[in-house]
Amino acid sequence: MEQDRQILARITEMVEDEHRLRAALAAGEIDSATEQQRLGSLERRLDQCWDLLRRRRAKAEFGDDPDEVRVRSESQVEGHQG
Repeated sequence: MEQDRQILARITEMVEDEHRLRAALAAGEIDSATEQQRLGSLERRLDQCWDLLRRRRAKAEFGDDPDEVRVRSESQVEGHQG
């Protein structure tokens, strides 16, 4: 499942971005408001990726085509979790 590997690679990149943001704050390169704004956006995109990956895996598990699954909007993913 090449698509799943690509999604996982994107998740890894975003986690690394999160670490860089935290390091930039600790080094005084950005202020906490900037960090929080960027982290919020990053976390929402991460939620979308994890949601997509979970739904793809569920489709495959039940013999359906995982390529039919599309990224859901931030509001759909956030609303679903809360």
